[in-house]
Parts: sequence; C-alpha cells; structure tokens
Amino acid sequence: MKTKHYRKIFRQFTHFLFASGSYSFSLILLISTVGFSQLISCVNSQTDINSSAVNNETKDVLSPIDSSGLTIETRFNVPTAFERAEVTENGFADFLRKLPLKEMGSSVSYYDGGQKSNYGVYAAVVDLSIGNKDLHQCADAIIRLRADYLRSKKHYDSIRFHFTNGFMADYPNWLKGKSIVVNGNSVQWSAAAATRQDSDENYWRYLEKVFTYAGTLSLSKELKPKSIDEIGIGDVFIKGGSPGHAVIVVDMSVHKETGEKCFLLAQSYMPAQEIQILENPSNSDLSPWYTIPKDGILKTPEWTFTVDQLKSF
Repeated sequence: MKTKHYRKIFRQFTHFLFASGSYSFSLILLISTVGFSQLISCVNSQTDINSSAVNNETKDVLSPIDSSGLTIETRFNVPTAFERAEVTENGFADFLRKLPLKEMGSSVSYYDGGQKSNYGVYAAVVDLSIGNKDLHQCADAIIRLRADYLRSKKHYDSIRFHFTNGFMADYPNWLKGKSIVVNGNSVQWSAAAATRQDSDENYWRYLEKVFTYAGTLSLSKELKPKSIDEIGIGDVFIKGGSPGHAVIVVDMSVHKETGEKCFLLAQSYMPAQEIQILENPSNSDLSPWYTIPKDGILKTPEWTFTVDQLKSF
C-alpha cells in the first residue's frame, strides 16, 4: 500500500512541474530515475493514507469503467455491492449524472486551447464549452451547472447569483435588457434597453458577467450548510476566499446492505478549464469514487477539504 502512496506523491510532484511550466524532458527523466528513490526515503516514515470505509474491504472493490459511456452515469459503474442512489427524474441530481463526457482518454482543455496534463487528477472530461476567456474556474463551473439546469427547466426567475460585494445579478433583469454597470465596488443595473431573448449567446454573456464578479466567497455565502451524513448529488464542498476552491458531487451510489455512500466529484480549476471528474488520490482501488472520510478530511487531487465545508443549493 505504501508503494502506491509514494507513486501518488511522485505523480503529484511531476504534475506540479508540468503545471508550472518550469520543466524539461531531461529533468523529468532525471527525477524518474534518480529522484524518485530520494522521494521514497523522504516519506518513508509517513503513515500510509490509502484507506477506505467500504466494509474495510476496499482492496477488493473495483469501480470498472465503461470506456464507451458518454455520460457520467454510463461511463462509471458503481463499486461492488453498491447501487446508484435514487433521484428525482429530471431533477438537478439526474441532470448532473447525465452530463456529457468526452471520449475516454481525452485531456482537459484550458480556455486558450492549451491542454492540462493528467497526473492522477481527473478520470474524465465533461463535454461542455467554457468560452475563450479566463473566467470559467472552480466556483464559476458550479454556478454554470446550476444555471444550466435551471435554464433547461425554464426556471429563469431562479437564475440569480450574488457578486462578491453582495450585488444580486439575476437573469430576468438581464433578459429585460438591463446591463450591469460596475464602478469600483459599486454595482447597479442600467435602465432597460431592448429586451433580450433567451438565446445561447445572451445566456453566456450573462454568465461571463457573473463569473467575473462572483467566486468561492460569494457562492459559499449563498449555499446552505449541510451535514456530511446527508450528502447528496448536487452538494458542494467549498472553501470561500482567496485562495479558495469548490468541487461538486455529480453522482452517488449506496451500499445495498449498509447504506454507506460513495460519490463522484467534479471541478474546474485555474486557469479557466473544462469541468473534470476527479480521481481519488487517497484510494486508487476505489477511484474515482469517494467515501465519507472517517477522519473528516477529504483529499482531492488539487485541494483538501473538511467535511464541515459541505453545502447545498
């Protein structure tokens, strides 16, 4: 088990080198042949964190992937002895687990067309456009998923999000032809001009305005705290602030006998990038499924949360 832990640390370290842009092939090769042995010696005294609560038999629990599946629901089979959680048909949970996925093995794209190297970070890429501006980051992706669902149901009055300064940016006012005028920390609606139709273009322009002035701090204030025991699809682990981060639960399965829950997490990150289904860095046998951590610490590939940071719309 410890060997797997060391491999994860090595993978995360090399991911950092790629992400920072300060690497070369020769450096990576050198680390892989020499530095890895040094890395092992440095962490040899650390406690193995690769544990799980799934009946204490996680090593035998597989989560096979159907490479032909093009939605979350059809790509990721549930672990042994689990079944998918029941959800309301056409509800938010159903919407999330049916998100479209790119083909197996696809890379996450940044807003500028660059590719995010995958060193144990993501298991799949959600097939949704993110625009060409550096705006679609962690909280923005969650705002977008919630807004996309509400728009699909034509619940326009419910599409409303606060800016960090408290201003309420609601979609109905946008459709009335009003514009959002920002002057320093002062924000207000302009007088209505010609009404806007609910088109993809107008909707995305509204979202980009929200992305610009909202974030983890404002979203965390909008969401309601939720007990980890009541975790469900659509809930969000969020740390508001700068820096801050947020990930969203996009699917869930339940053990047929014990009622234990497993869940899948999705995120965007910075710079702006496509939404991705996260690997589980603490349990490679169960990954990409997560269980409720017994120690209260939820480790994801690029952020660590506590279970009391779970919130809900």
